[in-house]
Amino acid sequence: MWCYRGGSISTEPRINDRIRVPEVRLVGPSGEQVGIVPLAKALELAQEYDLDLVEVAASARPPVCKLMDYGKFKYESAMKAREARKNQAHTVIKEMKLRPKIDPHDYDTKKGHVVRFLKQGDKVKITIMFRGREQSRPELGYRLLQRLASDVEDLGFIESNPKQDGRNMIMVLGPHKKKTEAMAEAREAQAARKAERQGVAAGDEDAPSEETLVEEETTEAAEAAEVTEADADEANAEA
Repeated sequence: MWCYRGGSISTEPRINDRIRVPEVRLVGPSGEQVGIVPLAKALELAQEYDLDLVEVAASARPPVCKLMDYGKFKYESAMKAREARKNQAHTVIKEMKLRPKIDPHDYDTKKGHVVRFLKQGDKVKITIMFRGREQSRPELGYRLLQRLASDVEDLGFIESNPKQDGRNMIMVLGPHKKKTEAMAEAREAQAARKAERQGVAAGDEDAPSEETLVEEETTEAAEAAEVTEADADEANAEA
C-alpha cells in the first residue's frame, strides 16, 4: 500500500542528469530554437558550451530544456526577489488620539504628525477620547474631526466617516499618495540631499568633512526616532 511520508516537495527544476526523458525540445544559450533532439545530444551540447541543461517546461511534450548557467540564473533570480521585497509597500495604519477640548498648540502638533503620516503614504486613524460629561457632547468631537480632515485635505481624504465607538469617536484618513510613490519620493529626496552635501564639500574648503556629514545624517535619523517615540509616549499618556 502506498503511503505518503511527508516532507517538502522540491520546486527546483530538473537539470542535467536528473532529466529522465528520451528527447527534449532544446533552446540555445541565446534563446535560439535548436529543435527536438535526443537527451544525450542535449547533454553533449551542454558540456560543449560549459553550461547546464535546465528543464524549463516539464509539462510540455517533449519537455522544453534550455542551455544556461544555472548557478548564475539562481543568483540573479534571488537578487530580483530581494529587490521586489525591498520595494514592496505594506499598508500601515497610524493612530492619533485627541481630546474634544484640545488647545490650539496641541492641535497644531497633532496635525503636524497626521500630515507627516499622510505624506509617507500611511493611513491615519483619528480617535477622539471623551471623558465624563464630554460624552454628552459628541458634536464637539465630530466638529474637531471635520476640522482636521479639512486642514489636511490636500494630503488625505476621509476613508471612514466619524462614528461613535463606546467613549471614543473614530475617523480614518487615507492618503492621496500611494505608499510606493511616497517611498520613491523619499529615496529621491535623500539621494538629492546627499548629492548636494557632497557637491558642496567638493567645492568648498570650509565645507563640513565626510565625518561631519555622517554625523548629521545620524542625528537626523535619531531625531526622527525621537519623534516616533514621542508619538507613542503621548498616546499612552492620553490613554
